[in-house]
Amino acid sequence: MPEVYVHAVEGRSPAQKKALMADITAAVVKHFGTPAEAVVVTIVESQKVNKAKAGVPFTER
Repeated sequence: MPEVYVHAVEGRSPAQKKALMADITAAVVKHFGTPAEAVVVTIVESQKVNKAKAGVPFTER
């Protein structure tokens, strides 16, 4: 069973996450030839205070 992990900073709506998971599932089905029921997508969210880019926390961006 294919598993896909998406790491993202918090703040997306449930509808946005649901749409992303559906699109990822469709892509795995298309390119790997696996049934949708076998695809697992996990979104791993980080708090803005725990994530930085170029040394600057996301809370300061």
